[in-house]
Amino acid sequence: MAKFSWRKAAVVAAVVPLVALSACSSQGGKPADSGGGAGAGQVAGTDRIKVALITHAAAGDTFWDIVRKGAEEASSKDNVELLYTSDPEAGRQAQLVQQAIDQKVDGIAVTVATPDALKDVLKKATDAGIPVVSLNAGESVSSQLGAFTHFGSNEQLAGEAVGTRLASEGYKHPVCVIQQQGHVGLEARCAGVKAKVPATEILYVDGKDMTAVQSTATAKLQASKDADVIIGLGAPITLTLLKSVTDAGSSSKVASFDLNAELAQKIVDGQVIFTVDQQPWLQGYMSVDALWQAKRGGFKIGGGQPVLTGPTIVDKANASDVLKFAQQGVR
Repeated sequence: MAKFSWRKAAVVAAVVPLVALSACSSQGGKPADSGGGAGAGQVAGTDRIKVALITHAAAGDTFWDIVRKGAEEASSKDNVELLYTSDPEAGRQAQLVQQAIDQKVDGIAVTVATPDALKDVLKKATDAGIPVVSLNAGESVSSQLGAFTHFGSNEQLAGEAVGTRLASEGYKHPVCVIQQQGHVGLEARCAGVKAKVPATEILYVDGKDMTAVQSTATAKLQASKDADVIIGLGAPITLTLLKSVTDAGSSSKVASFDLNAELAQKIVDGQVIFTVDQQPWLQGYMSVDALWQAKRGGFKIGGGQPVLTGPTIVDKANASDVLKFAQQGVR
């Protein structure tokens, strides 16, 4: 398997025993776990603080359950009250950030899929003295919007890793499926693939409607007989694309970004050739922990630079090992 290198990032972590604590949520994703899943122990001795985690998660997207699980475990360790909210519509996500400011939280962790919609409200947060970190989306604009660091994958680099892998295996006509037009991270992924495989085509679908995703991708594969691989930019999308390949009677292979247990099993079974994992559990955990570290000692993890949690390629050679962790909900 080809090896890829990227910037090393220093991560400061306080190692203390964990305890089960309740996390608070107002909307989005699964119901909050009753605890961090780390067993009994002692919570950090620092004063209790309140952290808002605000994402652009769409209902039913299991990726965000993994992000949230990491955040909940860090909250349990760090004596943090976690306020989790989400909305895929940019304007409403901005309203959730304003809501967190009004609640006088001690820190905000936010995904920045649509920077223009969030820049004004994030300035309000930093003007109010609330430390901000970004995660998952917005790596290239994070510092400009006032976040002191970003936790996630460099999406352009991740796309290039996929393109390099596909080119090395002889694929020439990929179809890269974007489920949310204008999402800076998704656009960067496909741009990275195209940089390495110039014949890559972009297909836009409505990621909120899996029936429409399946039919749109099926039609594309029926019309594009030279498409030799179709790429999903998230596990639920990729699993739907497998159905499209069957419906279209296509010989196209399927590759992916991101991961869940079902997708890991599809890689083990040989139905998906590989995925690029950005390790979302780490994104949630490190975002909360970084805000706690900033509160307890003024520490700024990352030294002003993004902390990369990916890309990591998962293929048939290592998917069985990864599957064990995915089944535990941490990959």
